Amino acid sequence: MAEDSDLEKTEPASGRKVEQAREQGNVPHSRELATFAILMTSALTIMLMGDHFYTGLRNMLLKVFSFDREAVVDPSHMARTLIGATWDVMLTFAPLGLALIVVAVAANLLVSGWNFTTQALEPKFDRLDPIQGIARMFSWQSIIELLKAVLKSAVIGGVAGWMLWNQRDDLVNLAAEPLNTGIGHFGWITLMTFLAAAGAFALIAIIDVPLQLWQYYYKLRMSKQEVIEENKQTQGDPMIRGRIRRMQREMARRRMMAAVPKAEVVVTNPMHFAVALKYDDKRMSAPQVVAKGSQLVAARIKEIARENGVPIVEAPPLARALHRHVEIGDTIPGTLFTAVAQVLAYVYQLKQAKIAPSLPDDWQVPAGMDPEARA
Repeated sequence: MAEDSDLEKTEPASGRKVEQAREQGNVPHSRELATFAILMTSALTIMLMGDHFYTGLRNMLLKVFSFDREAVVDPSHMARTLIGATWDVMLTFAPLGLALIVVAVAANLLVSGWNFTTQALEPKFDRLDPIQGIARMFSWQSIIELLKAVLKSAVIGGVAGWMLWNQRDDLVNLAAEPLNTGIGHFGWITLMTFLAAAGAFALIAIIDVPLQLWQYYYKLRMSKQEVIEENKQTQGDPMIRGRIRRMQREMARRRMMAAVPKAEVVVTNPMHFAVALKYDDKRMSAPQVVAKGSQLVAARIKEIARENGVPIVEAPPLARALHRHVEIGDTIPGTLFTAVAQVLAYVYQLKQAKIAPSLPDDWQVPAGMDPEARA
């Protein structure tokens, strides 16, 4: 279908898409890096432990081919000898085998990281489809693998041939050397040639690792529709999320308006802002903002305050500072204690006096707290 074509998959894979691929056992890997690590480790291990391997093999061959007349007529001698020789070979080459296992695992972990899943072991019968098999044979992946094989053959063959050509005189002179010396010399030439060829494989590994990572994430690309569907699955439908947010805002506004009748005073701008303050000296260390708003919300706060007999005080600098710097449910900052105390004192006098007291001429609001004064 057109929806699944690579041309429409223009978006990079999301973290969830990569995580799902890893759960299915689909991780990036580089066979060339693992091959290089194994070849280089083999060469270095043989170079460092060559004497140990030679001695072990020599002792094993001496044990196998040294027997007396009684052993010839004993049918079980050959079985015991074979078991003993096999055990000796395993012990001799155990360091090499252990080093190769560790390096092979480390090389794969270097590219893919640790990932444990059993889904990769499940049978995939679509792999048996001959049509898909033929399609894979002529895919871009197959062409890339062919080019890599040609490059590997050219690099390794060229380096090995160059090494042998430079040592052609030594190879010819091997025929004139004693047997023990000639075997050691030939082994050294072979080891150096193998080590050079393995080192040349590093060039292929350096190219292959970023190529495999690019191919891996390229195949996991997503279409715009897939991104939308994934967002719906993980975060929910945008319309539903928007409706929930509107409901949450409405509920918060209702709770805020329900707190206005219990406020001590409403401080206004007078037209733009309204902030309701509550203070209980027995339970609160400082006055608390229980409601605030601007424009229509401010008008509603003042309307509820009038209906419930809550005093409304016009203190523009304080109203602006409270609206800007204090959130609902928070206590006022220390810098506004003096100004709020002026308001509370005015409200207290208003409740006690028969004649309304006069408002303060100068509200003690720091210039840095009042947005208009700061501007």
